[in-house]
Amino acid sequence: MMGVLWAILLVSVLAAGWTLNLFSLPGNWLNATAVVCYAGLLPAGRGPSISWWLVGVVFLLALLGEALEMAAGAAGAARLGGSRRGVVLALAGSLAGSVLGAAIGLPIPLIGSLAAIVLGAALGALGGAMLGESWKGRGLDHSWQVGQAAFWGRLLGTGGKLAAGAAIVAVVVAGLLTP
Repeated sequence: MMGVLWAILLVSVLAAGWTLNLFSLPGNWLNATAVVCYAGLLPAGRGPSISWWLVGVVFLLALLGEALEMAAGAAGAARLGGSRRGVVLALAGSLAGSVLGAAIGLPIPLIGSLAAIVLGAALGALGGAMLGESWKGRGLDHSWQVGQAAFWGRLLGTGGKLAAGAAIVAVVVAGLLTP
């Protein structure tokens, strides 16, 4: 019975970790850490257990999520000749935009708030990249193009990280349900 409660707690932590990904925070790494703790602290035969092979899969998925987020986000602005300052400010704007999106939300319960977080992060990346490029002395047209690339890169990167996080949750739940 106690093992089932620990499994429910693990799944709750995994859901919270997946949600952190919306804010560009390391939710997949929180989930990977929780899975390692669960596998190490709950011995086999004391309830639903997780194999070390599954732990390895979870770490690979977390790495994949980070790689997708970094590649899409950085490639977006850098592909169009964005400066390092533009890329850094796009990352900072993305974080600020996701927090602001969470605070403001959209009028649709639950889904609206999630959409506002993701859209806020993308708009923050756009604004940050444009600010960085303007600060660097680039023209408005160039700044706008780099900002748009940062916007789409952030959306694609967040989508990739969320997909990897969903896969982590799915494989762990499947592992817990497999006898």
